Amino acid sequence: MVSASIVGLAFVLSRIVGLVREILLGNRFGVGDELDAYVAAFRIPDLLFLGIMSVAFGAAFIPVFGGYLAKGDTEKAWRLASSVIFVATLATIALCLVVFVFATPIMQHVVAPGLPEAILPEAVSTMRILLLSPILIGLGIAAKGMLESQDIFTPSALAPVIYNVATVVAILVLAPSLGIKGVAIGAVVGAGLHAAVQLPKLLATGFRLRAVGNPLAVEGVGEVLRLLGPRVIGQAAFQINFIWISSLATTAGSGEASGLSFAWQMLMLPHGLIALSISTVIFPKMARQFELKRLDQVRETFGQALTPLLFLMIPASVGLFIFRTAIVRALFQNGRFDAADTQLVGQAVGFLGLGLVWYGVVEVVTRIFYAMKDTRTPVVAGLIIIAVNVVLAWFLVDDYGAAGLAIGLTVSTGLEALILMAVLRRRLGGFGDAFAGWLGKVLLATAAMAGMASLAVPRLERAIVLGDVGQLRTFAAVLYAAGLVGATYLVVAWLLRIPEAIRAEQLVVRLLGRLRPVPRGA
Repeated sequence: MVSASIVGLAFVLSRIVGLVREILLGNRFGVGDELDAYVAAFRIPDLLFLGIMSVAFGAAFIPVFGGYLAKGDTEKAWRLASSVIFVATLATIALCLVVFVFATPIMQHVVAPGLPEAILPEAVSTMRILLLSPILIGLGIAAKGMLESQDIFTPSALAPVIYNVATVVAILVLAPSLGIKGVAIGAVVGAGLHAAVQLPKLLATGFRLRAVGNPLAVEGVGEVLRLLGPRVIGQAAFQINFIWISSLATTAGSGEASGLSFAWQMLMLPHGLIALSISTVIFPKMARQFELKRLDQVRETFGQALTPLLFLMIPASVGLFIFRTAIVRALFQNGRFDAADTQLVGQAVGFLGLGLVWYGVVEVVTRIFYAMKDTRTPVVAGLIIIAVNVVLAWFLVDDYGAAGLAIGLTVSTGLEALILMAVLRRRLGGFGDAFAGWLGKVLLATAAMAGMASLAVPRLERAIVLGDVGQLRTFAAVLYAAGLVGATYLVVAWLLRIPEAIRAEQLVVRLLGRLRPVPRGA
């Protein structure tokens, strides 16, 4: 999967810059009320973006748009794109205006009821600035959907890098004088650049905005809206669930909301590298295969995505739990981010980390349902797990704070993954006779890795804490220990002859062969 590798590398770069952004935020603001206000200010803009623009140009749009392209109907494809852009952008602008007017009561009574009165005006003004971002980044997502439908992934994969760089610059340049509002300005600038960086390639593919008259009457729009309905409900429910979780976190105490946000960003690094890069590439491919009635190819493509996903995600999930406190200390504990913040965030990272594999499975499995133009099944499963999460969060937040909310997210997402896999298994007629044996070997290799970690991590913790080493040496020690534990997994997987480990060995051998100097005269 060359395209997946390119997208994966871009995701790595994006997540690294995003991690730098989180480190700088922690150093600048610490885990407290001010950063809680920044996290809260993002919730409604995110809801508008993900609930309209993201779903309009994702699960609903790509199968229909890609179907026209697969049949050679390029003019119909561009007219469809122009119509959806017009409708989705207009709806986003209208809702942003409503939120702008009622920003204060929304923040005070819905998003962050536990936020101190002194910081509330700052949160409201920050949210009003951020309301520009759903419109701008939404146009970037529109470009992303059109490019990925044509198997063009690089500009879309680089766009988040530009977005994160803009936010990093704002933290360094604007935050010292403007506080969290300066960071918000950087996010808005980054959103505009997110769209701008993709525009040249999109224009090169032949895209031009078409005059469409009544956009709802354009061929294909009805199909997009039919697919869009369940997806909007599901995405909106998910975001409302997240808003509710953030709201609970603000009532649990100072720093709980921003602590959970830090933990979530830690989860998104391996999730973006593995799950998002794989699902981004396979989705338009499976959509075209399904459109051409080639279900056997859909099944094959999904199988090619599932095994590398689980091979990487299962040990990553366990590793993130085991190294939870050490990783947070190495990355964040500096400036206003102190040891107490490390413990708060580390606990949340550990419980979210246990759910990493579930988030990856849901990401990839959901895409195959969307490729088959079934947006209802993922939505129904999502609504079930949201209800479960609401109950768990309600009971756990008072005693465990951000860690309790992380537990609820992990348990409910695991249930969602199992539901979707069970439905998909029935539709595809199983995952193959060899899958169970393969999975058993992966779990055995992961158990060996966990055994090595149980020896390495306590020594690592003692060396870091008792030795009172600096942040750079802490990072180097954590990297060394994680490398040792990861190598254990790969060696045991190779001894068990797991195909992914064999292919990794062959790749290393080829790379070493290319690096070998050529003898003179050869």
